[in-house]
Amino acid sequence: MKILGISGLESSIPFKKIHWPGLDEREYRMSQGHDSAAALIIDGEIVAACEEERFNRLKHSGAFPIGAINYCLAEAGITIDDVDELAHGFDYGPYQKYYSLDPLTTQLYREVLSKEALVALVARDLPQFSPDRVHRVNHHLAHAASAYFTSGWHECLTVVIDGMGEVHSLSIFHAHDGKLDKVYQQSAQDSIGILYSLVTLHLGFDFNADEYKIMGLAPYGDAQRFRAFFDEAVELRPDGGIRIPILRLNRTLSDNENYLKSRSYLTEHLVKERRPDEEITSIHRDVAASLQACLDRTMEHVCGHFARKLGLRSLAMAGGVALNCTANGKLLRSGLFDDIYIQPAAGDDGTALGAALYRSALAGEVVNRRSSVPFYGPAHSMAEIDTALTQFADRIVVTRFASLAETCTEAARLIASGRVIAWYRGRMEFGPRALGHRSIMADPGQPEMRDRINAMVKMREAFRPFAPAVTLEEVDRWFEVAPQTELPYMIMIVNVQQAHRAELPAITHVDGSARVQTVSAADNPEFHALLREVGKATGREMVLNTSFNVKGQPIVNTPQEAIETFLGTGIEFLFLENVLILRRQG
Repeated sequence: MKILGISGLESSIPFKKIHWPGLDEREYRMSQGHDSAAALIIDGEIVAACEEERFNRLKHSGAFPIGAINYCLAEAGITIDDVDELAHGFDYGPYQKYYSLDPLTTQLYREVLSKEALVALVARDLPQFSPDRVHRVNHHLAHAASAYFTSGWHECLTVVIDGMGEVHSLSIFHAHDGKLDKVYQQSAQDSIGILYSLVTLHLGFDFNADEYKIMGLAPYGDAQRFRAFFDEAVELRPDGGIRIPILRLNRTLSDNENYLKSRSYLTEHLVKERRPDEEITSIHRDVAASLQACLDRTMEHVCGHFARKLGLRSLAMAGGVALNCTANGKLLRSGLFDDIYIQPAAGDDGTALGAALYRSALAGEVVNRRSSVPFYGPAHSMAEIDTALTQFADRIVVTRFASLAETCTEAARLIASGRVIAWYRGRMEFGPRALGHRSIMADPGQPEMRDRINAMVKMREAFRPFAPAVTLEEVDRWFEVAPQTELPYMIMIVNVQQAHRAELPAITHVDGSARVQTVSAADNPEFHALLREVGKATGREMVLNTSFNVKGQPIVNTPQEAIETFLGTGIEFLFLENVLILRRQG
């Protein structure tokens, strides 16, 4: 079967803007259906997957993913007429009665959440596709399928933890024999994801978007300062779940929509709300540290309880909270599990993949194989690259290399000499991380490199660390992990070896940690080849690796976008496949 999975709720934010006008723009992200994407599964195998933001260039876009759909179809060489099913990673049908209790929520259900609203979007953009072939999959079931059916495991504990799905924030599954048996579920009334996002907003960042900034800020603070507040805010229950009383303070429709009472409680009992343009002080750093420590404890409590209850030592995770690299690293070091797998597109974009995999499993076709590095997005031909080079010919100087080996040698020479390069090759990554196909790279041993890259291109907060990419062969040389430890998705925090922290200043965080990506010749051969050449030039098979985009922009997709971003920033050199691009002088 050919199954298209999709995510996103296009009308969610527009609906909120109509019915709750005048909010801070950040408050409109207190809504569902961001990060729309499409994924194509054929005969149980992943063929293509990509976020819609990479096509419409609107970060975290929730729009119906027609651009991503068209890409998936083109990648497979099929048309929409060849697709057997379209599966959406939300199913509000079982909760329609709940939404019927109020005229406004009735309208929300009808215009945003219902199958009829989904079918209307399908009819608009794919008019020939039959509504009979449109299916919906429970949000947490889609997340769970995305993790289990790409884990490669016959049996494992599967944990989904996010802000909320339709009405839940935590779901636990015993995954075995190609099935997902639900063993526990918890309401969004007690959502650690929502609490984390509310504190993110309270500290002056974006709800449901900037939580990773809190993760980066936390190591600068004192986690004990507000420990008592968070111990009271998040009750760890003996059944493995949690209870968050401050999320239960909201009673009215407006309170629930915008968490007004919970936010007032934070102001009265935690700290005064910080505006985005205000200075970040020690009190904000301490709140971030205490919040992160609370999440770490919560994750260990939940996952540990159900691992012991079910007698399972392998953990697969998805959901937005599973993108918290610090908590993931603590779980990895906890000794609770022999192995942990986190689906690399763990956020809502990944439910497009999960919805398709779940429907494929129902048909008895899914192939449960460990996801390699998720290069499921578009690649662009040399003809397309040449067209882009011609378009910018008056502004660039082009050097062509005969092979990947020659390209890697020159790129490694530039990195070793302290230069910043952009590296664009092959198929684009699916998920939030650039993993060596749409990356900006530099030498992690240069003390000023973090500030230089922030000034020339990333324009982001100085407290946020950059991540290292290192060959699988050398990961244990530089980091506190066992030899050959595979961390290919840049989704785990580990400690830098104490002896090497001073020589890796650009990627070592203030607490001695780093968000490591391991690179193997089997899964990521071209990036691996580059790192090998960098090792010859620097003595370290490692680079600083950050995504090829500027602040507020999705990762670049097309060669044109790559050149435009290069020219609009201080990046010094751009490699498009085996082509080196410099700015034309004068």
